[in-house]
Amino acid sequence: MVNIRPISKELALKAEKELNEKPERIQEDIDALRAWIAKTPYLRARTDDQFLVNILRGCKYSLEKAKTKIDAYYTIRTAFSEVFSDRYPITDKMIEILRLGIILPLPETDGPDGPRIVLSRVGMYDPEKYTLPELFKSTLLITDVLHLTDDNVTIAGQTSIQDSKGVTMAHLSKFNPLFMKKMSMAFQEGNPTRIKGLHYVNTPPAFLSLFNFFKTFLNDKVKSRIRMYGDNMEELHKNIPKRLLPAEYGGEAGTIAEITEHWVQKVLEHAEYFKEDAKYGTDEKKRPGRPKNAENLFGIEGSFRQLSFD
Repeated sequence: MVNIRPISKELALKAEKELNEKPERIQEDIDALRAWIAKTPYLRARTDDQFLVNILRGCKYSLEKAKTKIDAYYTIRTAFSEVFSDRYPITDKMIEILRLGIILPLPETDGPDGPRIVLSRVGMYDPEKYTLPELFKSTLLITDVLHLTDDNVTIAGQTSIQDSKGVTMAHLSKFNPLFMKKMSMAFQEGNPTRIKGLHYVNTPPAFLSLFNFFKTFLNDKVKSRIRMYGDNMEELHKNIPKRLLPAEYGGEAGTIAEITEHWVQKVLEHAEYFKEDAKYGTDEKKRPGRPKNAENLFGIEGSFRQLSFD
């Protein structure tokens, strides 16, 4: 019997209608993926039922797309080692960054089958104190736990709110084209979750320079789901109901401090998951044909210079 979490009838109906999920075939599809992983010598991948069904849901049960997604997921994580390696033990500095509340999945969804809303606040970190790899190594612990434990995000997808309040030239100067390319590939190709919307608020003029460059790395589907609001929160509320937002955004879903502490504890509860996760990835020496490494995936680091902003 398939060993996955039971889901609500609303999510089950959405999975059936939108993702082509057929309960009687789930085990067969999981077994097919597991057999493919076993025959793929360069791939060290998780093979538990829940991980594989999450991938299948993200790929609408196309086995070929699921294979490509698993390959990309582990290939990008292996090549992007400055963010995805050495995530256990969870250090005091990583917890310190988590407590800044930079990435926060919100507790409520718009209905039982609604997408998970994730609030990002990149302006909350001190660019003189933390490097970008340190920042993302820590904050992506939360997104991994979210994708591991949340059936709304794997079935209904994710809606992101990007709040740029507090972003300064010092923040923007830390971003360089290579790192942005790596992040965009991890976000689009190595992410098993469907992105349903990207909402940008409190966007200072300087941020738009970075954002317009970042957009060049995004595919057309993601670009079409971007909404910009400036500091007009009333416009945001037309798309994201206030009751789903934290109190600081005029909402009813708890405070930023409460939501932040919830996710710090949730990450700590999954420390063993990150310990185990270290053994997964790709061995490019065993890949048939040309290996996929940081140089040919992302471009040679020396070919990029730091972005400058006027």
